[in-house]
Amino acid sequence: MTIRQSEAKIPTSWGNFNMIAYADNSNEWMPHLAMVHENFDSAMPVYVRIHSECITGDLFGSKRCDCGEQLEKAMNLVAMHGGVLIYLRQEGRGIGLINKLKAYNLQDKGDDTIEANIHLGLEIDARQYDIAIAIMQDLQIRSIHLLTNNPDKVEAIEKSPIQIISRVPLIIRPKKENYDYLKTKEQKMGHFLKRIF
Repeated sequence: MTIRQSEAKIPTSWGNFNMIAYADNSNEWMPHLAMVHENFDSAMPVYVRIHSECITGDLFGSKRCDCGEQLEKAMNLVAMHGGVLIYLRQEGRGIGLINKLKAYNLQDKGDDTIEANIHLGLEIDARQYDIAIAIMQDLQIRSIHLLTNNPDKVEAIEKSPIQIISRVPLIIRPKKENYDYLKTKEQKMGHFLKRIF
């Protein structure tokens, strides 16, 4: 059972946050994280971003995806509105970094992101959002403005006790390196990206 293990104040370039680590046990090396802004108020509808780990994009600024730019935009919005960013450790849509790099090689040979995962015998999107819902409940969040383009996140939360007041898009202008990736997300995965193409 994923529970709150530890927390500490973290000053960032976006403002002051309380970082809370969630895991099944206190020895977990890769806990899920909640970045809770100092102006957070659970009695109000909370701006929430559920962000799945993307080491290549978040940490190294890879242009193959829009993840790092979405993270930056989300942190700006969360800071502006006293919200929460939930950072889930499910790299590569849940397939892990090693498989993600293998999938990139297949994409370089012509597969799209879906075809590459299928080629490797993996799920198209293995991410789960029940932990994010549990984290929000631990923070006593009852209603949210959800920062996402992903219909799966909307559906997962609509099935939970948490009320979605609005969906806030995180639109990133495509680059030549990620145009096909974003087009696949829009056309084959139903992400809300129509206005960028």
